Amino acid sequence: MTEYLAELASRSPARWARRFAEVGSEHDVASLLSDVTKDYGLAGYMLITVPSGTSTEILPYVLMTTWPAEMLRDYDRAGLILGSPVIHHLRHSTNPFQYEAVSTNSNRADGKAQLAVCLFGRYGLPRGAYFPAHNPLGQRGALAFGGERPALTHREMAELNAIANLAFTRVIDFRPDDRAGASLSRREVECLSWASAGKTSVEISGILGLSEYTVNHYLNRATRKLDAVNRVQAVVKAIRAGLLN
Repeated sequence: MTEYLAELASRSPARWARRFAEVGSEHDVASLLSDVTKDYGLAGYMLITVPSGTSTEILPYVLMTTWPAEMLRDYDRAGLILGSPVIHHLRHSTNPFQYEAVSTNSNRADGKAQLAVCLFGRYGLPRGAYFPAHNPLGQRGALAFGGERPALTHREMAELNAIANLAFTRVIDFRPDDRAGASLSRREVECLSWASAGKTSVEISGILGLSEYTVNHYLNRATRKLDAVNRVQAVVKAIRAGLLN
């Protein structure tokens, strides 16, 4: 009984909150998340901003991770984000959820279910969980954990859900340049989102029903707000800030 109570205390959300409050850098957050991962018997974590609806890659949205870099590159090379049920869930729900590579990908409409299952299995992440997160500015992200252990309990899900918000908020706090664009308008975000998908101003104007001049106006204003030198850098900053949802 004493050992059980000690384990519960070590995983107390209040304990983790204290530790996150004390971190002094992104490196400290990464180290703390590694401790969390090990404590819960998982193999790795990934902290991201939620990808926009026009995203074709996951890597630009990764804030920090211990998931294998080659796995993420393989994921992007295969275009798995486009039909991902996990990414779809993150865009449309704030509820945490567990994933199991086989069952979660069974309903993919892009015919890449087996490819996704093999990829996550090959890198030792066949199951895990995602925890949507947000900071006081309304920027959205998610913390994912993966590994080979059995499903997380309800208590563990609740604990990790609290940790997700703490981690996401602290990382964004360490990136003042990323917070600067929180005042982007809806149209500015829409134009940046399509620009991130490789669309030209002419193409964006057709998609949104705006003139090319108006599209350029929104993109230029967003670039200034984000203190970027061009729209490419503006897109990168907006992605890192979790503004392109």
